[in-house]
Amino acid sequence: MARSDNKTVPTDQSVEHFLTTVQPARRAEDAHELDKLFRATTGYTPLMWGPSIIGYGRYHYRYKSGREGDFLATGFSPRKSALVIYIMPGYADFGDLVARLGKHKLGKSCLYVNKLADIDTGVLSELIRAGMDDLNRVWPIKPF
Repeated sequence: MARSDNKTVPTDQSVEHFLTTVQPARRAEDAHELDKLFRATTGYTPLMWGPSIIGYGRYHYRYKSGREGDFLATGFSPRKSALVIYIMPGYADFGDLVARLGKHKLGKSCLYVNKLADIDTGVLSELIRAGMDDLNRVWPIKPF
């Protein structure tokens, strides 16, 4: 079996410590609120993935090509330019939720938000849950 060489892997870094280092202060406040929302929505305790992604749950994937590996089920990264929210495997089936979310930009499996005040966090919670349910149908999600 071909193992993946994912650059983003779990670390021993403390999520709580990481959250204290987020700058600027407004971004740190939003990061703390997102952590609460993700914990409540997923029921998972977070783990750091790489130096700046907070992940909730994990899944093991194995593609037909033989490539396999582990990755976070959902999470976020409080970057200086935006809050980056990861919904796996993507947003293809969630257009109705995304349309109700508020001001954001989309990437392949990422949602970019300038500040939490720009979006409806209730809709974000629905989107996280829908993404987790969709992912779990393909690759079972497990806690860390």
